[in-house]
Amino acid sequence: MKNIKLNNGVEMPILNFGVFQIPQEETKEAVINALKVGYRGIDTAQSYFNEKEVGDGIKESGIPREEIFITTKIWIDNYGYDKCKKSVEESLERLQTSYIDLVLLHQPFSDYYGAYRALEELYEEGKIKAIGVSNFYADRLADICLFERKVIPAVNQIETNPFNARYKDQEVAEKYGTHIMAWAPFGEGKNNMFINPILSEIGNKYGKSSAQVILRWLIQRGVIIACKSTHLERIKQNFEVFDFELTNEDMEKIKGLDKGDSLFFNHQDLNMVEWFDSMVQKRRK
Repeated sequence: MKNIKLNNGVEMPILNFGVFQIPQEETKEAVINALKVGYRGIDTAQSYFNEKEVGDGIKESGIPREEIFITTKIWIDNYGYDKCKKSVEESLERLQTSYIDLVLLHQPFSDYYGAYRALEELYEEGKIKAIGVSNFYADRLADICLFERKVIPAVNQIETNPFNARYKDQEVAEKYGTHIMAWAPFGEGKNNMFINPILSEIGNKYGKSSAQVILRWLIQRGVIIACKSTHLERIKQNFEVFDFELTNEDMEKIKGLDKGDSLFFNHQDLNMVEWFDSMVQKRRK
């Protein structure tokens, strides 16, 4: 396993096991399986509703807490200074830990300034080892970095895959000392990603799958990854990406697949902002 050194010196696994969309009843076993395979980073969020099950899996694995890197995210409805602080305490309780390695603000809406200040304070108290953001486009990331200089975000977790490669976003993030972290590295298979001719051709050259080629491409770019599966064989396969290396030619071929558009949604689209608001309102009921 390769680690990335964040801007505060904390080391984070470059490959993390994500639990987005894993049902509560399957999360504990998935986490245990991932840890058995060798993962040491687990990525969850308040809005995934499975933090407790992540904590159960870590506890049952028998692996010392200090060997595991836990990432969680604050949901929009917990933004604002006071609500954010309270929600982190609740996440600590659900995760059954005295500290969280990385806490991110999940979306670039609402009072993210107040929430970020709460994270800064919890970071200074040692309850959080690193803080950051998620889904912040370059302008929003610069906003935090330039006008909230106390603690520069260590990580910005954004959609990153061969069809939406985010090269410019990575360049901007690195300018401020922030690492990008990929969610949906496989794009959930959209646009026939797993059978893409270029990815398949490169994979055949190394005896690897297209998924493994994608993960290797991200690793060689220095992009932190959160990837998930509930199938043990795929969990293992996704971890077997440290025994080969793509050539510069391979990297350029994959770069040519970039369309520069999200496979899911654009946070700068008014309709999406309204959709997030409706989701928050619905969850309050």
